[in-house]
Amino acid sequence: MLSMITSDFEVITADVDERAAENRMEEEGVPTLKVSEKLAEIKAEAVFETLTEEEKMNAVVIGADTSVILDDVIYGKPVDREDACRMLSSMSGRTHVVATGVAIIAGTSRKIFTEETLVEFYELDDQQRKTISEYCDSEEPYDKAGSYGIQGKGALLVKKIDGDNSNVVGLPVARLARELENMLK
Repeated sequence: MLSMITSDFEVITADVDERAAENRMEEEGVPTLKVSEKLAEIKAEAVFETLTEEEKMNAVVIGADTSVILDDVIYGKPVDREDACRMLSSMSGRTHVVATGVAIIAGTSRKIFTEETLVEFYELDDQQRKTISEYCDSEEPYDKAGSYGIQGKGALLVKKIDGDNSNVVGLPVARLARELENMLK
């Protein structure tokens, strides 16, 4: 997705224990909609700290994290089929928030933001139940927050999206491009 903005990038993963960080944030009372933003910042800082001093002055580090939120509860990756079906059923007929936190570090400059997109699932009727069951029989739900990916067959569950579609995939590309442009002027 980042290649829509630039071809000059390298993917570096951060060695961050996200669950431990989320547990700490819960204890500290961090609002649910800010959890992804904080995780993005932790990831970006972890990568930034691995750079040399020269790299720190010349590189732009972007960290991102996406959460699926319903009723102020973050829906993480499902532990099994039953958990995936439970999550998808509970979101059916309702609107949930997909929040992607993004942290940009460029030298001494920092920009941190959260992009929110509202996603409405179809009602939990017989067709939706069948779609959920068939979807949970595939491999798709098990490595995704909220048990679905809009870029795959999870799109069959979705009635309406209000906001940035790329945000639901995991990176608010248009907003990120604008923030980078403003930051690097």
